[in-house]
Amino acid sequence: MMDGMINIYKESGYTSHDVVARLRGILHTKKIGHTGTLDPMAEGVLPVCVGAATKLCEMFTDHDKEYEAVMLLGKTYDTLDVTGVMKESREVMSTNEEIGTAIRSFIGGYDQVPPMYSAKKVGGQKLYDLARSGKEVERKPVFVNIYDIGITSIDIPRVTVRVKCGKGTYIRSLIDDIGTKLGCGAAMEKLTRTKVGEFDITGAVKLDELEKIVAEDKISDVIISLEDIFRALKGCTMTPELSKLLRNGNVISGKSMRRLPDTPAGMSDGEKIRMYDHEGSFIGIYEYKRPGDIFKPYKMFLN
Repeated sequence: MMDGMINIYKESGYTSHDVVARLRGILHTKKIGHTGTLDPMAEGVLPVCVGAATKLCEMFTDHDKEYEAVMLLGKTYDTLDVTGVMKESREVMSTNEEIGTAIRSFIGGYDQVPPMYSAKKVGGQKLYDLARSGKEVERKPVFVNIYDIGITSIDIPRVTVRVKCGKGTYIRSLIDDIGTKLGCGAAMEKLTRTKVGEFDITGAVKLDELEKIVAEDKISDVIISLEDIFRALKGCTMTPELSKLLRNGNVISGKSMRRLPDTPAGMSDGEKIRMYDHEGSFIGIYEYKRPGDIFKPYKMFLN
């Protein structure tokens, strides 16, 4: 079985679950997971984990993301995007300058209320299931980081923006909140995710393209190995004795680690390191804990 990550370009019309289901057929393995839901109408970067890399799905869900979105001013929908039922239509009275000011006011972050049509759970139920049954429940606002919003074009009623944001940000809700601030309402007309962490849209592969790559036995051209995923971390090779502890997922003392020639000096609490056994096999990621002066398993990939 192959282990690693693939930078998939999700096309509009697919759910994230659809992508995983099709990948299971293309790659002939059930052990596949995605790193964060992308709306069916949206397209763009969807990093997918294969094999042992599925242990990383939650980790990549927390990464910062970048989007390009088209806002439709003067319209509101129950889903906060144009796929839903229109609720209201208003004339757009704002100038380009006022629109820009309203958009930029969200830079830095704010308390965002999750949309009813979302996979977020309240009381054990997914919000979109409640919404489809005609129910609306109270949702607690969650602070989201908006690092930057750049305006690409304004052609009223449409405004195209680029958003750099932190985890848990709903672009539909951001656009709806911008529309509320302008007083005319707004809905998301198009959304493209251009980046997730280090995964960029320029390197993303569509499912049809991947199918051809697999048929030509060139999957190694697009799959990122477990080792390469963590290439930014420093690595350390164990002695035969320490390899036994490593392979069993045991805690290793800082004193033992410092006897090794390639252990980084002055590691800070929570810092992570790639761990190799004495034969050079990549075993996993360990985390240094200053209280107790120990290295403990963070993610293990030993089959």
